[in-house]
Amino acid sequence: MNEIKFTTYNLSEDILKALELLNFSNPTKVQQEVIPVILKKQDIIVKSQTGSGKTGSFAIPLTELVEWEENKPQVLVLTPTRELAMQVKDDFFNIGRYKRLKVPAVFGKDSFEKQEKQLKQKSHVVVGTPGRTIDHIERGTIDLSEIKYLVIDEADEMLNMGFVDQIETIITNLPKDRVTMLFSATMPKDIELLCKKYMNKPLRVEIESESSAIDRITQERYEVRNSRDKNSLLNDLLVVENPDSCIIFCNTRQMVDDVNEEMTSIKSTCETIHGGMEQRDRQRVMNDFKLGYFRYLVATDVAARGIDIDDISLVINYDLPREKESYVHRIGRTGRIGREGKAITFVTRNERESLKDIEQYIERSIPVKDRPGISAVENAQSAFNKTINTRPEIREEKGAELNKDIMKIHINAGKKQKMRPVDIVGTLCNIDGVTKDDIGIINILDISTFVEILNNKGELVHKSLQKKPLKGRLRRVSKVLE
Repeated sequence: MNEIKFTTYNLSEDILKALELLNFSNPTKVQQEVIPVILKKQDIIVKSQTGSGKTGSFAIPLTELVEWEENKPQVLVLTPTRELAMQVKDDFFNIGRYKRLKVPAVFGKDSFEKQEKQLKQKSHVVVGTPGRTIDHIERGTIDLSEIKYLVIDEADEMLNMGFVDQIETIITNLPKDRVTMLFSATMPKDIELLCKKYMNKPLRVEIESESSAIDRITQERYEVRNSRDKNSLLNDLLVVENPDSCIIFCNTRQMVDDVNEEMTSIKSTCETIHGGMEQRDRQRVMNDFKLGYFRYLVATDVAARGIDIDDISLVINYDLPREKESYVHRIGRTGRIGREGKAITFVTRNERESLKDIEQYIERSIPVKDRPGISAVENAQSAFNKTINTRPEIREEKGAELNKDIMKIHINAGKKQKMRPVDIVGTLCNIDGVTKDDIGIINILDISTFVEILNNKGELVHKSLQKKPLKGRLRRVSKVLE
């Protein structure tokens, strides 16, 4: 059988170049099944676990289908959480970098006015949470008249969070002549009803059941008495397991803070994420964890989805999750895309019934383990000390290869100076050696303009604009250091 490659799908060179630089070598199983269907503009229902390459399965073909010349958004992606919205936005942006895709994200606890300004500009794909998307619809700050493709991502989580009514409200504001795609790890009855009501003869694709994904993850549980007992066991397990990276899940903000204080006492590099944090702080912590600036993340379930890291070696459920679905999504942060992983869960005596519900849901029992003995901890202590005293290896940011031949420049003129994209493109194309293919995303603000220069032409453009007038006069042009 011939090996399937992304070139099999007749994608444009702009997208194939981006995929190569993003190290997308071959399509995953879900991508092989889904990409051809979306390219044919057919409704589709996909049951697939997180970590399977699901986002790429819709982002790649939709990036291909989007018409760059259209100024109004053509794709709307709905996600249950801010973190997932940011992840999906980044994936679309990176895959569509050379196609110059503009991808605003709209979600709560972020400046509405900033989002409104982004939506007034040329936009191809909008990624949003249901609540904030409805806010923009009700205030008339988003134009959905040209939406041709709707993606409902993590539909089962939308159901768990009570978003189904909001999704229906949004759908009633979309053109009826559209392609609808729904992705979910499980298919509860309410999701089935949503599909039946709003989709047109959808193709159904089931890639891998939850239990199959769990096969790659070694699961263990430990019996504990109370919080003090949990802390003692946590310290011993971290020494014995000695993970390169680890997420410790708790059920409440207070418990996150308490565990973080305990982690600080063992001098580990540790940060926290919970729903009470400002969005910019959560985003900073998430990005730093992805890059490997610290080894341990203590989090509530806001981090159970939206962390796209391939090599988290250990997940610890310090608290047994309240929802059985959350257990699957928590441990799914490890063992991603074919890798092996490990998940450890602490269980108190009064949580045994909840444990049975989880075991029934995942169709297997989680074996109980004896806690490490004193000698095992002492023997592992030296290696653990070496790990926590060694600076973690910093990973390259996703899309770093894409950025190497791209320079962003800042021009000190914007809408108030009547700056238009045509003015910038015309000026840049008059520089010897620069064509329209070297000009990336143009973002015009009130008094500033940002332009991405592609194909290693940044230095040439920056130097030339020091002496070349832009819309009738010289402008201050500088490099943007990010």
